[in-house]
Amino acid sequence: MRGITSLIGPSLSPAALFSLLPLKPFPSPKPSFSPSSSSRTLAMAKTLDESDVGISCYVSSLPGLRGVLKQRYADFIVNEVDRDGNIVHLTSFDLALDCSEDKEEGKPIADDKSYVKEIELFRSLCGEKDSELLKGFLDKITPGEENDVEPIVLSPDSDKSHRTEVHNFFKKNFKFLVTDTVEGLEGSLKCVRVRLSSGAGERGKKRKNSGSSSDARPFDSRGSDNWPDHLGKFLRFHLYKENKDTQEALAVIAKMLGIQQRSFGFAGTKDKRAITTQRVTIFKQHPKRLAALNNKLCGIKVGDFSYVKEGLMLGQLSGNRFTITLRGVIADSVDTIKAAAEGLEKNGFINYYGLQRFGSGSVPTHLIGAALLRGEWKSAVDLILDPREGERAETRAVREQYKETGDIDLALRHLPRYLVAERAILQCLKKCPGNYLQALKGIPRTLRMMYVHSYQSFLWNHAASLRVQKYGIGQVVLGDLVLYKEDSAGMVADEDNVETEDDCHGDISLASNIVEKGHFVKVVKSEDISAGCYTFEDVVLPLPGSRILYPENDIADIYHRMAEKDGVKLAESVHSAKEFSITSMTGSYRRVFQRPIDFVWELLTYTDGDVPLAETDMDVISKSKPYEDGKIQGCANGNHDSKVEVCQPESLSLIADCLSANASGVNLSCEDPGDKSGAHLPKVALKLGFTLPSSCYATMAIRELLKTSTSVAYHKTINQ
Repeated sequence: MRGITSLIGPSLSPAALFSLLPLKPFPSPKPSFSPSSSSRTLAMAKTLDESDVGISCYVSSLPGLRGVLKQRYADFIVNEVDRDGNIVHLTSFDLALDCSEDKEEGKPIADDKSYVKEIELFRSLCGEKDSELLKGFLDKITPGEENDVEPIVLSPDSDKSHRTEVHNFFKKNFKFLVTDTVEGLEGSLKCVRVRLSSGAGERGKKRKNSGSSSDARPFDSRGSDNWPDHLGKFLRFHLYKENKDTQEALAVIAKMLGIQQRSFGFAGTKDKRAITTQRVTIFKQHPKRLAALNNKLCGIKVGDFSYVKEGLMLGQLSGNRFTITLRGVIADSVDTIKAAAEGLEKNGFINYYGLQRFGSGSVPTHLIGAALLRGEWKSAVDLILDPREGERAETRAVREQYKETGDIDLALRHLPRYLVAERAILQCLKKCPGNYLQALKGIPRTLRMMYVHSYQSFLWNHAASLRVQKYGIGQVVLGDLVLYKEDSAGMVADEDNVETEDDCHGDISLASNIVEKGHFVKVVKSEDISAGCYTFEDVVLPLPGSRILYPENDIADIYHRMAEKDGVKLAESVHSAKEFSITSMTGSYRRVFQRPIDFVWELLTYTDGDVPLAETDMDVISKSKPYEDGKIQGCANGNHDSKVEVCQPESLSLIADCLSANASGVNLSCEDPGDKSGAHLPKVALKLGFTLPSSCYATMAIRELLKTSTSVAYHKTINQ
């Protein structure tokens, strides 16, 4: 390490530090991978803790730090890394030449046409109210100019054949308008929506929800027939968002464009409490329409427009670049911080699925997954719909009222729109009372499959803890599963085993670092150990499925013991619903151990908790200065931001004084008793930068550094 290392001197050399590292894992104070901690008996009102989902070991016994994770959402910055290894940034709002060309796809409105005849025909088809609504809509449209007119929704219509007539009427008489069918305001009857044609491809033959992988593919056969041949059919843009999850941000953009949210394609979901940048695609849209939204969007920006031939699908990324700032750092010395940071870089962390994988509420998603695997449809529905701790009072009141009265219409009127699973279940139960399986299938596929995948992750975490606790991290043992990087007969290919998922509660989608494409899995034999061919970094563990191998040692038993305690069978299905059966899933593999890539770190001091300590994409674009002169100094290990001064000896002394004051517990404000002016010494922050493969959780790397829980509740407590 450069920078801070040279300033500390010989007090604690890196070699001396690393010589102290044990080869065996360091368990957390509350190890609980034991089968007695069955997910079936987890207290429902209890806030989910790491030990509840099998997270119980550390790689090393190095001392931890105290620091606050995500004190501000700007302290957690995520930039997607595409398949070519490029870090995705929002760099420009400019329109490229091909993007800025105004090539209208739909037929323009004629300047000299009043459409009186067409409106009269529409009146006879839909009545006075809707005809006046359409007339007012047409009056707002200015021929030959850019129009931003809100769509209109016609009166509720339960007659599907009549709705078809309405669609055909617009297709014949108003070629510059497009229609689709949406839910009524009360979630009961269907309504026809009318909007200006944007070439977004919302008309056309409706896809059937067959449950195949093609359901996740963005629109690829819709839109106008006269799209320019020289342009790719998909508009790709970079989505920058602050304190919003991916689905929420896209829902806002979709509503403003008057299109369906499923029109977007993206490689993976990103954290909500964070600032993130990722690539998104949409079918046959002009960038001018999206760029025009930037002045209206709050906490969302779009830019870097280009046309591509294919839309993005889940899993089409190589990882994410994280810039994480831990505030209020407390440690007994600078040496402790240095050892912890360098230890994380050298030793890595256990590649657990983080708490985000299991949901943020008091009803973990893996419990719902276990109920689905048991075929307990009503129990699964109840777990999704019942009141839960930690929700807003008004949402909890709606849940309690529904549980007491069973009034579906009332619940649909008041449940927030973002509760997609709950609303889908209620709408299905209204049509088919008592058909709980059909109601569960009404949940969008990527969301409903998240429950079963969460249970697979639950078992994987416990297996990883047992593997690490029993055999350590210093060796490969007989019966381990490892990556085999050459073609070989009898090996299990991973290419067919990876299952793609839109992980709605997590920071990234399940698809990538399970096992690299083209690699194979094999069982370690005695001759492999003798030859020293493999290391712990090659060890993988399976996510249960029909086409995976289990380790040929006692680690395999933990999968079956825990599943049996939850009433789940891994080798056979107890019901006929294939999508909720592990035997119908191929399964996959995941590395037990992961090191952060391109790891850098900095020690900073600050006096104002509201001052940002890391530069975002928007800061770069606007040429803003997130660091205020005289307030922030930094200690970097190289590759530091040019706006952060390289640590000087007096800065180290300042940080050491602050750490000492905080560690004493006497004065957490770090007030310098020798300062007659009463000024406060700055607080200390640790800024980290690293890249992880997709499906890896940055919170698990932070957990290894801090040696404390990463739960939101814990960090709220220490923040207070």
